[in-house]
Amino acid sequence: MATATPNLLQPPNFTCVKSLSESSALTSIPSTYTFTTDPNQLLAFEPQHSIPIIDFSLLTSGDPDQRSRAIQDLDQACLEWGFFMLINHGVPESLMTGMIEACRGFFDLTEEEKREFQGTHVLSPIRCGTSFNARVDQILFWRDFLKVFVHPQFHSPSKPAGFSEVCLEYTQSIRKVVGELLRGISKSLGLEEWYIDKTMNMDSGLQILIANLYPPCPQPEYAMGLPPHSDHSFLTLLIQNGIGGLQVQHKGHWVDVNPIPNSILVNTGDHLELLATPKQSKNEGELYIVHGKAFGSSNS
Repeated sequence: MATATPNLLQPPNFTCVKSLSESSALTSIPSTYTFTTDPNQLLAFEPQHSIPIIDFSLLTSGDPDQRSRAIQDLDQACLEWGFFMLINHGVPESLMTGMIEACRGFFDLTEEEKREFQGTHVLSPIRCGTSFNARVDQILFWRDFLKVFVHPQFHSPSKPAGFSEVCLEYTQSIRKVVGELLRGISKSLGLEEWYIDKTMNMDSGLQILIANLYPPCPQPEYAMGLPPHSDHSFLTLLIQNGIGGLQVQHKGHWVDVNPIPNSILVNTGDHLELLATPKQSKNEGELYIVHGKAFGSSNS
């Protein structure tokens, strides 16, 4: 992250970064989007590390030996990284592409149309906006978002046409994947495979679809899409549109995420860390494009 300051322009009256990015007058980012970072606090970049890969088909295999090895691999990925690439997960590539395109269609709506779904509270079942919390952020993030609660009650914006149908099919498919992953993680922790599901009452737990858009930026060296953070959820499953930018933190280094085609990046969240402590370690990363969060409904 550079420490110099670009031209100190004030932003026009835009309510989303997409409109700002598409402004013909934009040649440098407004000062309200300019991040400066102490070079002494920057983490090193490590291009050599590669994120672990988990084969979902082996994790759900009827062969006990294959499943046992896959659970061991899952255990190491969660313990050492907190992230892994999931392959052969059974979610059709066409459905993943359809979900990304549906989100693109939402972000392509006019600002007036999107204002219908701004929401009034952080827990509004449908909420779109910009930055992280634009009402209080002193420095704005170069990001537009859509957040939709899809379980236990399904919600969806009414625009664009077809969004609701794709969203329902996609999030139901992802929920099945999450269930299998949690069973494998339970086993990896030496617990009964249904332990997390039953103890945390996952049937009543919250599932959220979040779409993040990071439009082209004229000075990306000065802007931040999202700050380094951990997720509050049990698991976050992410898909992206192939544009680079996502990084995860591993042992004090930033590692680029170069997704395998048709894979899903899985991020273990704070809920799972608390459950698995001290065996599970905390990892932080920046999130990108479309992800679904799974939360438990704790009885304790």
